[in-house]
Amino acid sequence: MKPVAQDPLSQLTEIRAIMERSSRFISLSGLSGVGAGVVALLGTVVAHYYLQQQYGAQGYLRLFQTSAAERWAALPFLGGLAVAMIGLALLVAAFFTLRRTRREGLRSIWTAPARRLAAALAVPLVAGGLFCLKLFVSGAPELVVPGLLLFYGLALLNGSKYTLDEIKYLGLTQVLLGLAALLLPGYGLLLFGLGFGLGHIGYGLLMYNRYERPAGAKFAAS
Repeated sequence: MKPVAQDPLSQLTEIRAIMERSSRFISLSGLSGVGAGVVALLGTVVAHYYLQQQYGAQGYLRLFQTSAAERWAALPFLGGLAVAMIGLALLVAAFFTLRRTRREGLRSIWTAPARRLAAALAVPLVAGGLFCLKLFVSGAPELVVPGLLLFYGLALLNGSKYTLDEIKYLGLTQVLLGLAALLLPGYGLLLFGLGFGLGHIGYGLLMYNRYERPAGAKFAAS
């Protein structure tokens, strides 16, 4: 009995999937983006109320006029909040991504493409974080949010070649919001929430619907 010949199109699709998996980290869950966005929104709200408690109703704007001593006094809380947001976002991302890889039958998320993606993201993020810290303590706190958005956007663009192409658009969005924050410094906290919060949520929902949601449950295309 002759073996049934496999459809050539199916073979090509399978080969392409294997090649993509070996060169790109494509198992990042869209729910990771949603979780990171929720964490960013909560952090933005906490920062807003902290600044109001410290400096009054115009807390964020008043921060621009603080003395060096006042900025150093606020640094432990704001720095700790930033570290907590990053740590929690990474935990959420790891949880949902690990869950997706297990569903796909993979043993680990720490693959060679994942390591390349992490390295590509780490350089701009670490450099940007240190640069923004220097801005804050040196008397230019109004440039911190634009710097964070710009460096994060550039990190995403730098890492996009190691993961799904759609991440480029999230990176471009962050860069545009960073430039807007430069022009509108008084709206920096709002733009931070838009970029890191709603930007991640929108991107995560798009990726979940496109790559993870069961075919029968996907939103109908117009």
